[in-house]
Amino acid sequence: MPQEGTNDNSAGDLTPWEATRVIIVDDDHRRAQDTQLLLQFVGEPARVIAYADWSQATQDIDAGNEPLLGSTTEHLTLVLLGTCAVRPLAERLQTVADWCATLPVILVGEGASQNSHKDLPADLARMVISHLDLPLEYGKLIDDLHRAQVFREQFNASHRQQGQRDPLLFRSLVGTSRKVQQVRELMAQVADKDVTVLITGESGTGKEVVARNLHYHSPRRQRPFVPVNCGAIPPELLESELFGHEKGSFTGAISSRAGRFELAEGGTLFLDEIGDMPLNMQVKILRVLQERTFERVGGNKTYSADIRIIAATHKNLEEMIVSGDFREDLYYRINVFPIEMPAMRDRIEDLPLLLNELISRLENEQRGSVRFNSAAILSLCQHNWAGNVRELANLVERMAIMYPYGVVGVKDLPAKFRYVEDDTDMEALQQATGVNIPSTASLEDRPLLPSDGIDLKEYIASLEQHLIQQALDDCGGVVARAADKLNVRRTTLVEKMRKYELNRVS
Repeated sequence: MPQEGTNDNSAGDLTPWEATRVIIVDDDHRRAQDTQLLLQFVGEPARVIAYADWSQATQDIDAGNEPLLGSTTEHLTLVLLGTCAVRPLAERLQTVADWCATLPVILVGEGASQNSHKDLPADLARMVISHLDLPLEYGKLIDDLHRAQVFREQFNASHRQQGQRDPLLFRSLVGTSRKVQQVRELMAQVADKDVTVLITGESGTGKEVVARNLHYHSPRRQRPFVPVNCGAIPPELLESELFGHEKGSFTGAISSRAGRFELAEGGTLFLDEIGDMPLNMQVKILRVLQERTFERVGGNKTYSADIRIIAATHKNLEEMIVSGDFREDLYYRINVFPIEMPAMRDRIEDLPLLLNELISRLENEQRGSVRFNSAAILSLCQHNWAGNVRELANLVERMAIMYPYGVVGVKDLPAKFRYVEDDTDMEALQQATGVNIPSTASLEDRPLLPSDGIDLKEYIASLEQHLIQQALDDCGGVVARAADKLNVRRTTLVEKMRKYELNRVS
């Protein structure tokens, strides 16, 4: 390959593309090799190419694979851009963006000043996550590699969500109940406003779903969404996790590291379970919200915090204020725009739609499928759902494992979910509960198209196969009766059974 002729000497054997995590594009061959050695030392396999060989290199990576933004670049972490005498920085960045828009870039060499990209278009400037001064500093490099990994993960998630504007804006929050409609209305009002949001509600009601939707439909959606669970991090480590630390600031701090505030720069920081945050940290968070600046642990350099804060908690913060466990001034800082998530028991009429959504996700992720008959759905509607939507999701996954592509009745449910019998008068029970239960399959059902698309031919074939097998199972393997149930000729059904290698009874 052309780049081998450029770089095949003292660097030894070239790192194979499939193992490469960092691409170094630099016409300064000596500096590029020094950088490559340092990256390999810290466990980041790197490949060096000259600017003239960029086109060939990307073709080699893509050879035999699908177009970019697919699987061919998942192994890559970032691109290091160095010297090029004949191509301006904007043109070089555009070349990277045209190939893979989710790859972060670090500038090296004479183009690495803090102001080198201030006049670039916003879509190119956001790709530049850092600048490396020479000689390279180990701690700074480790810090930037961590930042690049977070950028890659968060921007990929953001890219998958793009285009889901209204009316599918909040399709993760399915339901027609009044409470869910109110949540969607509040989200639509505040999504594009750069204000702090406090999401309250019981565990499992979907608070993080709301936070991610608010980010992905805000002007900050091109920048990272960084979640942190304040209750899952030991109090003594929370400050370092949020603000970062300098080398030697405490035992075990062998290098400097950026915190969540730095990683979320320009984007959204989601402080989940903020009610579990210690009082001493509440003071520091309040200062950041007021002054929009912070310092790393053990450092004296001031960093700006251009971020949007979204907080969430399942606790009653007003009661915590009375008991002295939560600061009143911080509460009013984060409670600019409150959104309360309803519990499942308060929106039980949405359960059939939630079931369909959860089953669709299983199918889209190729993790199986299952259906619930009307009696089973009405039985589930009698449950208290202490775990809310999370408990329902767990049940759907469990049933899909136990009864793959089957129809679950009341007798198939775990004992604690059995509140009615399979032969219960469905019409009378629906009228009594006010819950409208759709049939397990209906011509009026409108499946949701996954945001990243589907293989339509494969999806239709899979659906046809499953329906034929269900018809055969329901009819005891009698092909003629199954054909009547599917409204097709018996010979047609026999041909399809041969095509899909189906048995009369599974």
